[in-house]
Amino acid sequence: MDLNKNNYCVIMAGGIGSRFWPMSRTEKPKQFLDVMGVGESLLQMTYHRFEKICPKNNIYIVTSAVYKDLVKQQLKGIEDDRIICEPTRRNTAPCIAYANFRILNQNPQANIIVAPSDHLILKEDKFIDIINKALDVAKDNDILITLGIKPSYPNTGYGYIQYYRVASLQSDNNFKKVKLFTEKPNLEMAQMFIDSGDFLWNAGIFVWSLNAINNALHEFLPDVFNAFNSGRELIGTEKEMDFINEIYTSCQSISIDYGVMEKAANVYVMPSDFGWSDVGTWKALYEVRKKDANGNSITGKNVMVYNSKNNVITVDDNKLAVIQGMDDYIIVNSANVLLICKKDEEQRVKQFLTDIEVQKGKEYL
Repeated sequence: MDLNKNNYCVIMAGGIGSRFWPMSRTEKPKQFLDVMGVGESLLQMTYHRFEKICPKNNIYIVTSAVYKDLVKQQLKGIEDDRIICEPTRRNTAPCIAYANFRILNQNPQANIIVAPSDHLILKEDKFIDIINKALDVAKDNDILITLGIKPSYPNTGYGYIQYYRVASLQSDNNFKKVKLFTEKPNLEMAQMFIDSGDFLWNAGIFVWSLNAINNALHEFLPDVFNAFNSGRELIGTEKEMDFINEIYTSCQSISIDYGVMEKAANVYVMPSDFGWSDVGTWKALYEVRKKDANGNSITGKNVMVYNSKNNVITVDDNKLAVIQGMDDYIIVNSANVLLICKKDEEQRVKQFLTDIEVQKGKEYL
């Protein structure tokens, strides 16, 4: 397959997936796990998906320096210069800026997809068609494109994008001008968004030309842009990491959504449906995993279930688990941790982690 040499992909793989504890741990976060039981981690699935869109040498992984070996282990044969290592987490804007300058030295004509490493795409062919369409539009227009998912229910854990019904890109009606970004609404507000018909889930997947995103960073996050630009000639050389270590200590920690997308006037959304889930929580994973006749989603070779329904159960293969009389629970045994939590109270996981760190230390995180 002849892929466009100007197409690049930046896969963000530095998160710790705390809402997915105890399966996702600091030493091996969600993106490195086979959460679907298909023999591939979410990172591997994401990487192989983008190999069908971009030349392999144009795919970059941005991750924490501590996960470099994990990336190399999972993506066999990937060159060191395609793994961009952040010395510390600074949210998505600095990570995107860093990748931009690495790509700028290679190809100023680049068109770039930015995507999380830990999302699930069930309709891959449809996804590839949508991304290729967005790349085609991005190369000819000075715009920032985000993908919005047509919502199927009032999810309170996602961000939402509102678009203008009548304001579309002149050259393509599929791209709607963005009116508003809104973070995680309450249930009543989320239902209002659904009913209005002009709100989409924010998938956190972006498409733009290198020129368009760098112009936006320069305008809205000049401190971040100028920090990387000050050592542009060092990026890609043996002096790169010394320079990066120096600027990251003082670099602003800010998301690309808040720093750029919510402020720029040239943001467009492409309403999409390609079987997307951020699988950010156990409940989200339950929605997309296979279930038995009683609605139990079970991973583990030695799980025996009696009089139980609607549970998400994940148990290490070497552990025998007998579960009786449980309804609508998260039950996870992973290494030295057992979690039993009501599915509709999974938001408490972050509080559990805070309490564990205080009372038990970091051994279990």
